[in-house]
Amino acid sequence: MIVALVALALATYVTSGLWRDPAGRGLTENMGDQAFFEWLLGYGVYTLGHGADPFYTWMMNAPLGVNLAANTSVTVYTTLFSPLTFLAGPQVSFVTILTLNLAASGFAWYLFLRRWLVRLPVAAALGGLFIGFAPGFISHANGHLNWTAGWVAPVVLWAVLRLREPGRWLLRGVILGVLLAIGFSIAAEGLFFTALATGVFVLAWSLVPATRGEARAAAPTVLAALGVAAVQAGLLLAYPLYMHFAGPRTFTGTGFNQAHYAEDLGAYFEYPTRSIAGWLGLGSNLAPNPTEETSFFGVPLMILVVVGLVVLWRGAAPGRRSTLAAISAVGVVFLLLSWGPQLKFFKTQTTINLPYEALRHLPLFDSALPARYALVVAAVIGVVLALLADRLLTEPLPSVRAHATWAAAFALALVPLVPLPVLTRPRAPEPAFIADGIWRDYVSDNGVLTALPVATTDTPDGQRWQAYTMARAGKQFRIPGGYFLGPGGPDGTGRIGAESRATDWLFFRAAYYGSVVPVDDFDRDQARRDFAFWGVEAVFLPDEITGSHTDLFRSAVEITATDLLGTPERVGGVLLWRVRPGIDPVTRGTGD
Repeated sequence: MIVALVALALATYVTSGLWRDPAGRGLTENMGDQAFFEWLLGYGVYTLGHGADPFYTWMMNAPLGVNLAANTSVTVYTTLFSPLTFLAGPQVSFVTILTLNLAASGFAWYLFLRRWLVRLPVAAALGGLFIGFAPGFISHANGHLNWTAGWVAPVVLWAVLRLREPGRWLLRGVILGVLLAIGFSIAAEGLFFTALATGVFVLAWSLVPATRGEARAAAPTVLAALGVAAVQAGLLLAYPLYMHFAGPRTFTGTGFNQAHYAEDLGAYFEYPTRSIAGWLGLGSNLAPNPTEETSFFGVPLMILVVVGLVVLWRGAAPGRRSTLAAISAVGVVFLLLSWGPQLKFFKTQTTINLPYEALRHLPLFDSALPARYALVVAAVIGVVLALLADRLLTEPLPSVRAHATWAAAFALALVPLVPLPVLTRPRAPEPAFIADGIWRDYVSDNGVLTALPVATTDTPDGQRWQAYTMARAGKQFRIPGGYFLGPGGPDGTGRIGAESRATDWLFFRAAYYGSVVPVDDFDRDQARRDFAFWGVEAVFLPDEITGSHTDLFRSAVEITATDLLGTPERVGGVLLWRVRPGIDPVTRGTGD
């Protein structure tokens, strides 16, 4: 209970900026992903209320829709938290899940270590809390409800380790299959990493002479249980897997550049920005962006881990040495994978090819971002810290000086990594036009309505307004665009968001760059075509608009919209332009 309360307190501290005002504040570094997950939570309420498909939606990217199975749709969360979302809104559900994810990760790893690897609760708590609040998971707290669900890994690993129990292969296989289905629906990429790490560990452990016979004896029971797990998971995931790999508007790979989202070798020896060390000015900018600081352990911790492995190896029993060898193998493999296809060293891109270059086009590997493999390295480090603390606290040290030296080493390695709260900033309030349902007077049921600028990862407000509406009962509207992964990248790979059309680019350019250019009849003709394609019935501009990473130029959007569509109506705290698809905007020569 003490460990659970400590984990919950730390998680609440990390997310405290959002708890201050869940509706009025957003994540400074990643409002786009926050808006996406809030949208999913709102869609969860809509799904249950309308019997909609949880893995394909027509509510976004009108008229084409979005394959949610090919995105991170966190279906279990959107369903379980739908009552809270309905009562309090997606904003509250988002920060609640984010907080519980971090707390559950630290607590689940504590339980796993306590059950399987160490004797002392304090050692298990040290390792578990380190993993749950490692720099990588704190950086992913900037918007990622999937990657902060670090509790999935120890729960699945626990079930895997119990597969060898004689006579219980059927039950253990069923349990693992259910857990795999849950893990896939929350963090598919994380589940892939867990499966890969488990495979490396089991292979290495089975090859060590001291445990080779034990592995051979357990193999028939484990394989039978794995077969049951595969069938159970396959039955539960048949439809989402079909949608993920062969459904409409699916794609290969990812919309992100794998070479860019790879870990810099130097990042392992630097400190994260949201930590005590970062607060003291020792943070680094070697990450692809602030949400991907997946290593950043610092020199003292890296030294402590290496020295700790040497100390643990000395005097260890053969069985424990097999475990240490397998854990080390996992760490080395995922360290190499995290560096991506080519080595980077303190922002210098080399031409040295690494193992990931041979893997990057294989299924599953082509959809993963290499830098995130470092999250498994963080778990390995946490395990080593727990084992080392357990050893030091249970076996007598030669002197008081030795005790002080080890205590200082742990403090020097870990205190600089103590996390700080994620940064937040105000975001545009929900206009009365949306909050009070005024929009219903201007759009048909399931008609298309869009905020200006059209929703993208950089301009997320329109997606938020729809999320809040879906979380309420009654009439709904669809939106063009949105932030999601879909087809349209080179060679059939994915891209971020919808393919840009002339009109949404016109408004995005005005909002993002403040660019105002005269609108002519050619632009109006393009807008007519685009509005007709989307089926847009009205567009609106709130008094405030929020960008994901930068301030937006609202006045430029208003000037552009007025030039294109004429004088707006003022209603419910927004400027509103009604659109007759295929007719508006009219050319200057035939009326305005």
